[in-house]
Amino acid sequence: MSLLLAGIVAGGPVGGACAEGLLGAKAPTTPTASAGAAPTASNLATAVAPDSPTAQVRPFYADGADLASADHERFVDPAKTVLEKNEALKKSGQGDCLDQNMPLDQVPYDKAVLEKTFKSLEAINGDDARVVVAFVEGSEPHRLEWKLKKVEGAWKITDLLSVTGEWALSQYQCE
Repeated sequence: MSLLLAGIVAGGPVGGACAEGLLGAKAPTTPTASAGAAPTASNLATAVAPDSPTAQVRPFYADGADLASADHERFVDPAKTVLEKNEALKKSGQGDCLDQNMPLDQVPYDKAVLEKTFKSLEAINGDDARVVVAFVEGSEPHRLEWKLKKVEGAWKITDLLSVTGEWALSQYQCE
């Protein structure tokens, strides 16, 4: 278990979900103050505050957005630099260095399957935040961690890490 998840488990419910639910154990059945309603089998359709870290991450799952079509204004360094270098590489005709399906841990997007298994946790510490998402695709569990930073009052994505696949967007060298 990563340090982030260990910290969340120790801290209890976060962002309307609990770490135990994210990790596969039974989710709580009582409403939490931040969620306003009992958690469902998937929190993909659950409303989130528009200015929350989760709101920056959710479109990659609810809408099937990939990194290529993502608004690069959602990102800051180091992630933004990697995306910009990838874009320059594509424009030069040399191809992509990123799998555009990275938000889904490089597995096929099937919204119906995703809605059944998707869970997320949000943890905020000052101007830094993490959103951990988990889902099952083809009987394989996947867990990703989005790192965000508050910049001029808005949450921006700084990195995307696959806990399952052991890669990080910031580590790609698109040159």
